[in-house]
Formats: sequence, structure tokens, C-alpha cells
Amino acid sequence: MKIKSAVFQVSAPDLKSCPQSALGEFAFIGRSNVGKSSLINMLAERRELAKVSITPGKTKLINFFVINNAWCLVDLPGYGYAKVAKEQRADFNEAVADYLENRENLLCTFVLIDANIPPQTIDLDFVRWMGDSNIPFVLVFTKIDKQAARHCEANITLFQQELAKKWGDELPGVIRTSSKTKSGRSDIFETITETLADNKY
Repeated sequence: MKIKSAVFQVSAPDLKSCPQSALGEFAFIGRSNVGKSSLINMLAERRELAKVSITPGKTKLINFFVINNAWCLVDLPGYGYAKVAKEQRADFNEAVADYLENRENLLCTFVLIDANIPPQTIDLDFVRWMGDSNIPFVLVFTKIDKQAARHCEANITLFQQELAKKWGDELPGVIRTSSKTKSGRSDIFETITETLADNKY
């Protein structure tokens, strides 16, 4: 997929503020410091489409970007970010859950997981909630260039084994990515292209 245009549309604090649109949406979400902004910028080939910050949890609104006038990339606030009041965190989690559960345009969510570390409870809990809520998603393991391949693969396998304890063989798809080497870019776009075709968008 060639990205000819990537245009910021709007930031929304909750579901009711999300734009009226006829475009299919693909959301990106992950724990703080998982490399979400870098991945989005790599996909769009725009250096600052999504703001990269040294402070985890910079994204606090639901950000919409129209890609090629054909589909919408949605940058969701990360779950479990630090340095925010408990009341604010509760509101934010509710807004994201509301979007994921009820947004009719949402076709697929890419859940980002850091491939460099062993499975984290917060990631596993979120992924299980996605599955229990019947929200279509794909696991995107990030930063595979940071460590030896065998180290990342071991962590990915452990993550899948944890999910398999409840789901058996019905595991979500997996994409391995690196914002630095652009590994996984074509796999993400292939998923988007196929999903758009399947849903006649």
C-alpha cells in the first residue's frame, strides 16, 4: 500500500465526540512506551504524524487520521500510563472501552506488545478483555530490532502460551514489527487491505 495522503482529522475525548464518517477505521493501542507513535509514523511515512514523546502516555485523546481518503487510522490512548490522576485514568479507560465496544466504523484493532520483555499482566488482561468482548484485533509485537531474534521469539511464544491457557488454538494473528527497519509494515497494510475488502469499504 502506498500512502499518498495522511491527514489529521480530529481529536475526540469520548465516543460521542468521534466524527461522523463513512470510512472504515483501524485502531492502534498499547501500553505506555510500547512505541506506538513511532510505529504509526513509520506506517504513514510521516515523521511527526503521531507525536513521539519521552513521557509515556502522551496520547490522551482519540486521534483520527484519514489515510488516502480511503480509511481512517485511529491513535488510541495507551492503557496503564503513569503520572495522571486516578479520576482522569478512570475516565480515559471508560472512553477507550466505549469506543472499542461501540464504534460501528471500527474494523480491526492492532494491539501493540513490546517483544523485548516477558508477558506483562496488564497486556494479557487487556487482550483477554478484547477477546471476551468479541472485538476483532491483531497482536503487533514491536521493537523486534532491539534484541536478538531468539529473545523476542521466546517472549512472543510465552505470550501466546498464556493466551492459549484460556483460548486453546483460537489465538489472534501476530505481526512482528520494527519502526527502525520497517519490518512488519507490509503485513499491517495487507491486514488492512484484506479487512477493507471483506467489509466492502
